[in-house]
Amino acid sequence: MNTKILLNERPHGEPNLGNFKTVQEDIRTPKDGEVLLKTIYMSLDPYMRGRMNDAKSYAKPVEIGEVMEAGALSQVIESKSNLFKVGDFVEGRTGWQDNPTVNEKELRLIDPEMAPLSTSIGVLGMPGTTAYVGMHNFAKPQEGETLVVSAASGAVGATVGQIGKIYGCRVIGVAGTDDKCEFTKTELGFDDCVNYKDPDFKEKLKSACPDGVDIYWENVGGVTFDTVMPLLNDYARIPVCGLISLYNATSIKGGEKDRLPLLFRQILTKRMMIKGFIVFNHYDQREESILALSKWIREGKIKYKEDFVEGLENAPNAFIGLLNGKNFGKLVVKVNPDPTL
Repeated sequence: MNTKILLNERPHGEPNLGNFKTVQEDIRTPKDGEVLLKTIYMSLDPYMRGRMNDAKSYAKPVEIGEVMEAGALSQVIESKSNLFKVGDFVEGRTGWQDNPTVNEKELRLIDPEMAPLSTSIGVLGMPGTTAYVGMHNFAKPQEGETLVVSAASGAVGATVGQIGKIYGCRVIGVAGTDDKCEFTKTELGFDDCVNYKDPDFKEKLKSACPDGVDIYWENVGGVTFDTVMPLLNDYARIPVCGLISLYNATSIKGGEKDRLPLLFRQILTKRMMIKGFIVFNHYDQREESILALSKWIREGKIKYKEDFVEGLENAPNAFIGLLNGKNFGKLVVKVNPDPTL
């Protein structure tokens, strides 16, 4: 049987377990050009919250009754493909299910000798490529600059900060717990990290950035952006790859006052660059990013942390927790045993 988790109903605000529905169906025998997979690791990422809404965005929403979208690392267990044979490990957007049958064109081959299989959906997958593309194409870090990274202990933020250190930046993280802040400093080598829930967050972030901020990596929005904005230097760059603080919002409000005029004045007078980007538009750089990141990992310049959840049935709870910052590192669902361990 193939166990699938479907979108049962669209959430209003924070998702709940009723938004998901688990079903089982007979495994479908592959046709020509298809493979039957056994999912080993499945990625949970904040962008999935947007796919649950029936709203225009950069990608079509998941429809009611459809399988929830996700990237996954799987093993081929039956093949009618000329590209993949039984036993191969592949990565693709195969969704919240444990034995999907998919077209060969949706997959890429993974070398199990390069790194642990789980990294193909983390530091050597979409999150890592996001960090690499954003830093290489838009942040363009220079030695001696100050880089502030929101969601600093997460899959993207942790990699961004370490790339910043490779390029000689002073790197300041922002995270939601003291443990996460300590991890970014002691394990990842950030120069400092500030807890945005600290009552003195504004003062502490300013103190950590005595020369202002040249690059702000935006994963979150909200209070972190508000606090960073006055610290931005001339010619600051702001790559925007996520706004997790807004994903469960039922309306977008400016708070006590409209900050848009202030922001536009900052953009003009400081000649800043704010660039939103979606990694799927830059997959021509995926192999380049994987080669660079894997080299840095071998050299000990990039470390990564993974947060594993056992069992596909626990994906909905884990995803709800992700949107509230309960994960610590790249959130991965271990669906089936890893045969390489």
